[in-house]
Amino acid sequence: MGTVRGRGDPKVQRLAQVQLFSNCSKRDLARIAALGDEVDVSAGKVLMRQGEPGHEAFVIMDGRAKASVRGKKAVHMGPGECFGEMALLHAAPRSATVTAESDMHLLVLSSREFSTLLADVPSVARNVLAAMAERVRDAESAQPHH
Repeated sequence: MGTVRGRGDPKVQRLAQVQLFSNCSKRDLARIAALGDEVDVSAGKVLMRQGEPGHEAFVIMDGRAKASVRGKKAVHMGPGECFGEMALLHAAPRSATVTAESDMHLLVLSSREFSTLLADVPSVARNVLAAMAERVRDAESAQPHH
């Protein structure tokens, strides 16, 4: 019988569930986790507003949130999901409003620090680009062709 190993860093485990980081190694996930700040927010808190500038992304460690576009099309998110991640790669207005549906524990990643990581660790940049390409391909295949 082997020894029982610890479960590892919960931030790394959550980041491994995020599509944007799905191609990253454990070592690279640990680098990303080290950049993040852990934050607790109360139910009802607006975490980002559609149309406002974004400078960070949020990974849900615990709790639930709701994203809506123009007050419609609510999408519910839970632990291991990420929102606002486009702000890590491109400065543009937020595409949705996200509100905490419960008390939440979040990992917040700043675009400035993430940009430095991408420049310093090319493997992270390659893996994030690969994940983005998958996302674009999935979005295109969901569109009807004329």
